[in-house]
Amino acid sequence: MPIIDLHCHSTASDGLFAPADLARLAAANGVERLALTDHDCLDGLVAARTAANEVAMGFIDGVEISIEWGGLQVHILGYNFDTDDAALNAGLASIRSGRVVRAQRMAAELEKIGFAGCFEGAMRFAGNPSLISRAHFARYLVEQGVCKDVRSVFDAYLVPGRPGYVAHCWATLEESVGWVLGAGGIASIAHPGRYKFSRPQMRTLLDDFKQFGGQAIEIISGSHSSEHVAFFTRQAREKGFMASCGSDFHGLGESYVALGRFEPLPKGLTPIWEAF
Repeated sequence: MPIIDLHCHSTASDGLFAPADLARLAAANGVERLALTDHDCLDGLVAARTAANEVAMGFIDGVEISIEWGGLQVHILGYNFDTDDAALNAGLASIRSGRVVRAQRMAAELEKIGFAGCFEGAMRFAGNPSLISRAHFARYLVEQGVCKDVRSVFDAYLVPGRPGYVAHCWATLEESVGWVLGAGGIASIAHPGRYKFSRPQMRTLLDDFKQFGGQAIEIISGSHSSEHVAFFTRQAREKGFMASCGSDFHGLGESYVALGRFEPLPKGLTPIWEAF
């Protein structure tokens, strides 16, 4: 099976590599086709595609859209769409517009427990200030010696129920899938094993996703266990979803796996790239 990585992030959102450098790194790792899926923006796609073409690596335009479903944040991946589509771009802009305000509120909450200067510190790590995220706060707190790594910061301070977490009004499932489909693209659910839903809730999410036109599930993800892979493989077969795979690479030292370094899709599934 070809090495295809359809989930990674650059400095256009919360990754550590510039888009062109990320594409070159993927090619060096043996990736044959790459999708850049930055959070809620398309800014890195042109540079990444140009670099991919220079090293003769296939490239797919992608995005990871932040939504809310069932009271929790969920991510929807969009692929192979018209990057100039007005509704998609307006929708992504609407999501980005609230990020700075949320970041200021997060900094205020963190200051209450003794961590000063977090907004300014997080902004130093944000290559795109309009897309400041929890990852940028986590990197600042690691720099300050609060925790040993980014994942530990999230667990201790930046997830629901922790002192630095601030909710945000994201897009809806129907809106996000509608934007992707309206732009001629394909919609997939990102790393579903990471969401804290019960199995019945997850089945309902998948049913809603399919009802709105969703077409694929990210079966193989850097954060998925073998149990996750088995469960979502069954769901893909039962519900007629295509299967996707990706590292969810953000940078060296803070990613689950390196670009392209994950297990192949289980047999008997329809790979999403057959629809590209």
